[in-house]
Amino acid sequence: MAARLAVIGCGKMGQAIIGGLRDNPDVDVVAVTTRRQHVAERLATELDVNALTDNRVAVAGADVVLLSVKPQIAKQVLQELGPALEGKLLVSICAGVTTAQLHALAPGASIVRAMPNTPSLIREGMTVLTGGPGATDAQLALCESLFASVGRVAVLEEKHFDVVTALSGSGPAFACVILESLADGGVRMGLPRDVAVELAAQTMQGAARLVLQTGRHPAALKDEVTTPAGCTIAGLLTMEDGRIRSILARTIEEAAKVASGLGQ
Repeated sequence: MAARLAVIGCGKMGQAIIGGLRDNPDVDVVAVTTRRQHVAERLATELDVNALTDNRVAVAGADVVLLSVKPQIAKQVLQELGPALEGKLLVSICAGVTTAQLHALAPGASIVRAMPNTPSLIREGMTVLTGGPGATDAQLALCESLFASVGRVAVLEEKHFDVVTALSGSGPAFACVILESLADGGVRMGLPRDVAVELAAQTMQGAARLVLQTGRHPAALKDEVTTPAGCTIAGLLTMEDGRIRSILARTIEEAAKVASGLGQ
């Protein structure tokens, strides 16, 4: 029997996950919630789901509750739900909110923490999971199936979640800045903007797929393009002059520091 899922706080990520679950026989979306009635009406039409403004009603008919609200209001939402979460699987995608915090607020629920990212919208997401108090292997496997509907899934210890939030959670924004910068270079050298963006985007996508599908180290793939006295090495040295490696690595470091405080 398919697990009955309620999505509490059905924003962009919740909608992306629901879209990916349409072909997943393991999960049946029974309800989603939002704060405003007119948004609920729109979601009901667009997603063909039972969209509500009452979290308690939504949770009542569910086995699995996906908490998809801003971390700053997660405590308030869980306190309002209270005993309604008893005996259910609570899956939180709230950045910075630990499984210990979730367990303290919903002691009767089994806890799984997840960190998906925005490419889930096109089923190219990256989600990292960790099991918390009360979560069984079967429940963790169910979560893997749920998030596999929108991309790749990995299971890690919770101690890694702040850097996961920075790297794969915030990473699409950083990647878009790099993509835009490459396109700017193309425009600077005469390409139309739309062409430059398409070339940069497809090139980044292709490079990423090469890494994932071949399993080879990015440095090895880079070296294959870098011929002696060629244009690639000239460009690479320019990047190194700008300390791009250090800047990008420090970007993840700083984002991870902020992520660690989001649940406080």
